[in-house]
Amino acid sequence: MDYSVLVPFLPRRTEQVLPFAALVEWTGAARLWQGQSLLMEPFQTFSALAGSGFRVPTGLGVTLMPLRHPFEAAHKVKTLAMATGEEVVAGFGPGAKTFQQSLLGAPYRSQLTAVREYMTVVRGLLSGDPVDFDGEYYTCHAGMGPAMSPPVHLGLGVLRPGMARLAGEVADVAITWLTPAAYVDGVVRPALREGASAAGRAVPRITAMVPVALERPDRDVSDFVLASNAAHMQAPHYIDMLGKAGIDFTESDSKSAARLMAESGAFVFGNLDQIVKQLDEYRDAGVDEIVLNLTGVCRLYGASAAMDDLKQILAAVGAEQEGLR
Repeated sequence: MDYSVLVPFLPRRTEQVLPFAALVEWTGAARLWQGQSLLMEPFQTFSALAGSGFRVPTGLGVTLMPLRHPFEAAHKVKTLAMATGEEVVAGFGPGAKTFQQSLLGAPYRSQLTAVREYMTVVRGLLSGDPVDFDGEYYTCHAGMGPAMSPPVHLGLGVLRPGMARLAGEVADVAITWLTPAAYVDGVVRPALREGASAAGRAVPRITAMVPVALERPDRDVSDFVLASNAAHMQAPHYIDMLGKAGIDFTESDSKSAARLMAESGAFVFGNLDQIVKQLDEYRDAGVDEIVLNLTGVCRLYGASAAMDDLKQILAAVGAEQEGLR
């Protein structure tokens, strides 16, 4: 199983991200990830890093479909691979219905149909062949033409079974966020297999974005959970997913809800041995890549503290993997 790093804040300057790119380049971390930002676009941030001398594999997890037509998405992804000279995992997702409403005037009537169309057009364009597609939500009669570049792997943000089945049909990577290992094993993986079998293709890899914090004196896990995921814990699609995972905090106060998240495995917290053990549960659940998400630590204690936790966790999991060889 690979371990990767999430940029734990929304950058305002490229220089802020350089230490995290260096961490990927100088350790066993596989990839540098960033989620959607409405400040600096991840495509430009990663290209700027390459221009600064840090050419590392990158992951976009996930960029939101309403922001751009699939032609522009494919163009940006291809450009990023060419600019960095490294492979890219390009994750896409429809975003919340309120976000769709704000940009498109109305949410997608069918989330799955919109995603299927988007991924179909992006994959077709990245193949280098002309795309001739008329869908309910997206139309494309164009091509980008062939161009040599490192590989681009298409990812899809996955929370619930329906999207997981669709990822099995159309994606190379299923990207989860805030999903406990047991939920990945019991819900996400079977749905991925079902979708892949129906489409006659290989089962996608699983990348899990895992929020984590290292236990230290005077640190309360509930503070980290809320700093990292308070907004997610109020979003209907996350509440539904967590409910399916057996985490029901609808009648709890925020602190109690946050502790329940940690106790149920949605947030990883403890000393190094405990963290390694909890991360191993994701490997046993079939996860191929864990993205270490130190957003909570960064928001409460700053980027340097997040970097310190990352270094220690990466060293610990690296030592364990050496021992398994």
